[in-house]
Amino acid sequence: MESVSKPYDQCIQYLVENIKLDPYFNDYFQWSLKNNIPTVVLSSGMEPIIRALLKNLVGPDHDKIDIVSNHVKARPGKSINDERGWELEFHDDSHFGHDKSLTIRPYAQLPASTRPVLFYAGDGVSDLSAAKETDLLFAKKGHGMRPILRLLLLYSPYLDIDLIEYCVKEDIPFTVFEDWSSIKSKVQEIVAGTTRVEDAAKEGYQQYKSGQAGVDVNKKE
Repeated sequence: MESVSKPYDQCIQYLVENIKLDPYFNDYFQWSLKNNIPTVVLSSGMEPIIRALLKNLVGPDHDKIDIVSNHVKARPGKSINDERGWELEFHDDSHFGHDKSLTIRPYAQLPASTRPVLFYAGDGVSDLSAAKETDLLFAKKGHGMRPILRLLLLYSPYLDIDLIEYCVKEDIPFTVFEDWSSIKSKVQEIVAGTTRVEDAAKEGYQQYKSGQAGVDVNKKE
């Protein structure tokens, strides 16, 4: 983040003005509220930026979405809104500053009588640690590793692998999503009892082998 010199408030304003939301997310979110399904953002980004984006893109209900992510702090002797006045404050000491599995695991380890069904949607390698902790992982179709994450993983054995490839390699059940309309449809089926979580979680490998996951199955290691 050393290359970013703008004051933090200007960074937030720029992102709020330029970032768009999946057009189907709000539809899913309103449905989830009516059905008492909590929505939590687990991110390797920064909480104040994510909150500002949600406030702008989701509206008054944004405060019903919990955020677990990295934070930001003022550099010594500066204000956060000075030029080069801020820096990241990581959530933990992992590669990405936030090991998402640590947030999910306490819920995954609850007794069966109280444990919720855990859905997780991800699109990149910062989601790898979370992949093994959920009941149904939604992996973004054809979405490879983002360049900034390649820089963070220079010494990782998964440097040239995306989330779908990782799941196939590690035999982690998943299904593929294109946008939040497909997530809503699948979650609705599970809530209604017309699809079992276990069956949905087998779909990803079939989609991968048939070429429907947007990943080249013939790519050389």
